[in-house]
Amino acid sequence: MIYLDNNATTMPLPEVVEAMNTVMHTGYANPSSIHQFGQSVRHRVECAREQVARLIGATPREVLFTSGGTESINTAIRGALAERPDKRRFVTTAVEHSAVMRLTEELGDEGYAVEYVSVDREGRLDEAHWAAAISEDTALVSLMAANNETGVMFDVPRLAGVAAERGVPVHVDAVQAVGKLPIDVSTWPVALLSLSAHKFHGPKGVGALFVRRRTRLRPLIVGGSQERDLRGGTENVPGIVGMGVAAEAALRQGGEAAVRVAGLRDALETGVLQREPAARVNGAGAPRVCNTSNISFPGLQAEAILIVLSEAGICASSGSACSSGSLEPSHVLKAMGIEDHIAHGAIRFSLSRFTTREEIDQVLRMLPELLARLTALGRR
Repeated sequence: MIYLDNNATTMPLPEVVEAMNTVMHTGYANPSSIHQFGQSVRHRVECAREQVARLIGATPREVLFTSGGTESINTAIRGALAERPDKRRFVTTAVEHSAVMRLTEELGDEGYAVEYVSVDREGRLDEAHWAAAISEDTALVSLMAANNETGVMFDVPRLAGVAAERGVPVHVDAVQAVGKLPIDVSTWPVALLSLSAHKFHGPKGVGALFVRRRTRLRPLIVGGSQERDLRGGTENVPGIVGMGVAAEAALRQGGEAAVRVAGLRDALETGVLQREPAARVNGAGAPRVCNTSNISFPGLQAEAILIVLSEAGICASSGSACSSGSLEPSHVLKAMGIEDHIAHGAIRFSLSRFTTREEIDQVLRMLPELLARLTALGRR
């Protein structure tokens, strides 16, 4: 099997699995218990909090553990808006993940004025539109650091600075950026930042939310006093410990892994375009995160391509896994102005530190025959 669907999820590192197994066997006490066993487990949670904090340049007290990226995003947006009830304007971009987009639809139904800032054909944000959209009555702005479908990156420090200058708090969806590019919230003018462990070789079911000191946030989940009263419920200790180990590994890998993965992505794109001249790399003209390539094969359907790839042992995606099964073109590609006949044939290949050159070469050897088979079927 050749796994090129790492934006959907990544393989947990062996050391992550080992750490989680150890905790499940020897650290099963409730970290809120005051006995020594419980406090020893509390220590493991706090060690993991320090590891995650180091990865993004935060202080441990600014890290709130959640069940994943979607909860972190909902907590950030819902929680921040609840603390600014006098302001009813929300600004985001037209290419956000469904966790943001579906939430903004609800906000619109609740009477918020939601503005979606446009992008160009390469997925680059219209910065003039961004600046014009943020006004004094804006309660919150939210933008992603790296797009989950195309890999296109936004200049978060500069864009967040526009909002910060106007006293508007900023939330960043960094789910597809953490572990792939340097993030330092100590220098970014952002109030909130969401991340998810399973996107950087940690476990599923655990994530984190950076909450800058003195940021007012109403909890989304109420119950016990866990996570400084910001997220009720007994902590997922094995998941949290696994996330900490994955964060430490990502920090240790640094830019070296990113450079190698970017080289493999570029080799994939170059090889595909040489073999399939009609193909198009969506977002190729914009800065992109190292591991993501969105390639359209005009005249073909993504679902059909994915089926033949899967039968050949190649795992890829047609975009966000949360939106799979839809016959509509990706909202991201539509926002970029990509024509339907091109968008319908878009495949996302997403690599990881475990991807090899041999795997890329094998995909390039197999792809022309697979696509030719689909083209022939389409002519009958």
